[in-house]
Amino acid sequence: MDKIVIADKPILAIITSGGDAPGMNAAIRAVTLKAIQNGYQVFGFIAGFHGIIEKDYIDLTLKTVDNIIHKGGTVLKTARCKAMYQSAGVAQAAQSLNDLSINALVVIGGDGSFKGAQALGQQWQGQLIGIPGTIDNDINGTDQTIGFWTAIDTALDCIDKIRDTADAFDRIFVIEVMGRDCGFIAMESGIASGAQQIICHELIENESEFISQLLESIKDATKHNYPQSYVIVVAENALSFSTAELAKKISAHTGVDTQSAILGYVQRGGAPVAMDRVLATQLGISAVDAICANKTDIMVGMKKSEIIYFSLAETNQKNISNQALIKRLEQFSFNLTI
Repeated sequence: MDKIVIADKPILAIITSGGDAPGMNAAIRAVTLKAIQNGYQVFGFIAGFHGIIEKDYIDLTLKTVDNIIHKGGTVLKTARCKAMYQSAGVAQAAQSLNDLSINALVVIGGDGSFKGAQALGQQWQGQLIGIPGTIDNDINGTDQTIGFWTAIDTALDCIDKIRDTADAFDRIFVIEVMGRDCGFIAMESGIASGAQQIICHELIENESEFISQLLESIKDATKHNYPQSYVIVVAENALSFSTAELAKKISAHTGVDTQSAILGYVQRGGAPVAMDRVLATQLGISAVDAICANKTDIMVGMKKSEIIYFSLAETNQKNISNQALIKRLEQFSFNLTI
């Protein structure tokens, strides 16, 4: 859709791309307010890179972003754009940005979105800034991503409720949480919920040996009727088989009724907690500061509670520091067997 461009004002555009994360709206708000404060006109493309290709956008104004900081999801919608995997799609996106005289683009999303931004940067000369928005907390170069804290809180609330049922029936429950290939949500929600076992791939060197030890550990615990209920938190993709299959293995090995539950997309929704709102606000403001300082092809992130700039090209590398942290966190989990 065509909009009226204000003469003599540079244009900053925003997209939210990939999986939605609580706090994205807070980031949109922060970028918009800071950009307007610095003399920019602000556009928001609808449904990520797809909106850029189709030139589908809205004007983001003080009124547009008023009262959105507490809302989950994203007012700009989001999508995974298959066209950005093809050179023709990237070229069309670059042409659209040029046609609309966009000076800078802020991409709020995960590593897939940042890969799209990098491809776009090969064919478009404007400034590109990434803001890490994903519940998985798996982006290289930053300790925190927008949505992570809310996802943990949501998972914890669900696990606590399932624990009530487990206690009532003296059951074992295997609960799968999100995280894609990263075990942060499993580890932190598992510790916070007092889970008897936490399973994520960062802790597994040999799956067969790990499962054998797990089954024996659970069997020993159930022999002594302790604990009253047994909760196992599993990160998605941590094992080569499903959580339902793991529940069957446990039930067969222990003789105890074992059920599985996949929390799924509930972890992406809901109002962002304070930590995510504050983080999104800090990163949004810093993204505009970076643009005003003529930075480009970077992600604004958080390291040891300090804002940092990190090359977009390096965000898709494996996050070694986060993996090491997950292993260190294991010491705060108890294997309560007798």
